[in-house]
Amino acid sequence: MLHRARGLGLPARWFTGDEVYGSLELRRTARTLGFDYALAVRADHRANTAVGRFTATELAAKVPARAWMRRRTGDGTKGDRHYDWALIDVLADGTPADRTEAGHSFLVVRRHRYTRELSFYRCHSTTPVSLAVLVNIVCTRWKTEEDFQGAKGLAGLDQGQVTCWNSWMRWSLISLFAAAVLAVTHAATRTVDATEHGLQLAPAGGRELLAVLRITALPTPRRDLEHVLHWSAWRRHHRHRAAEAHRRWNNITAAATT
Repeated sequence: MLHRARGLGLPARWFTGDEVYGSLELRRTARTLGFDYALAVRADHRANTAVGRFTATELAAKVPARAWMRRRTGDGTKGDRHYDWALIDVLADGTPADRTEAGHSFLVVRRHRYTRELSFYRCHSTTPVSLAVLVNIVCTRWKTEEDFQGAKGLAGLDQGQVTCWNSWMRWSLISLFAAAVLAVTHAATRTVDATEHGLQLAPAGGRELLAVLRITALPTPRRDLEHVLHWSAWRRHHRHRAAEAHRRWNNITAAATT
C-alpha cells in the first residue's frame, strides 16, 4: 500500500496504524519511502536508546513526573478527553546501519489520567517535531475508527446481507452517504446559536440527529394490519421455497451416492 501511494504521487507525509501493523519491516519500508509514522506497539516492544535497550514499559517507568504533559485528545459524550503524554528519544530500530540513518525516532507514551493504563507508539520524523504534532497524528487514527463505528451503528454499514460485489458496493455507498449527512449536520450544529431555546445545549450527536430525522424527514413506516400480514405472507412463502429447494437438493445428492 505504501509503495502504491508513492507510485501514485500522493503527497502524504504521515501514516498511522494500530499495533497489529507496527512491524519492524513496515517501519523500515516507511522510512525508505520517505514516510513519517506513528504506529502503536505492544508494551513489551523493545527500543534502543543511547544508554541501552529497554522495553516500552521500562522506558515509561523512567519518565520523571514533570516530563508528563496533559493534552486534549478529542470530544467525548461528557466533554473533552485528556490524557497524559510523554516523549522519549530512541534510536531507529533495525540493523546498526538503520540506527545511524537521518531522522528522529521517538517512543510516545499515553497514560490514562485515572487508571494509569499505558499505551505506546513508535514514531519517526525526518525533521524535528513536537509532542503536540505526534499526539495529533495518533488521534487521527482514533477519529477514523470512530467514523467507521458511527457508520456501522447509525447508518448500517455492517448490516448489508448481500452476496455479490455490486450489491455490496451499493449498500456501502448508501450507508456512507447517510453517515456523511449526519457528520455534516453534526458539524453545523456546533456553530448554531442555541440562545433561541433559552438553554445551554451541547452539539447534537449522531443518535440525536438520527432521531430528529426519523420524525421530520424520513417517511413513517406502515404499521397497518394489511401491510403487516402482507409481509408476513411474503416471508413465509420465501422460507417455504428455500426449504423445498433444500429438500430437492438433498434428494439429488442422496440419489447420486446410491
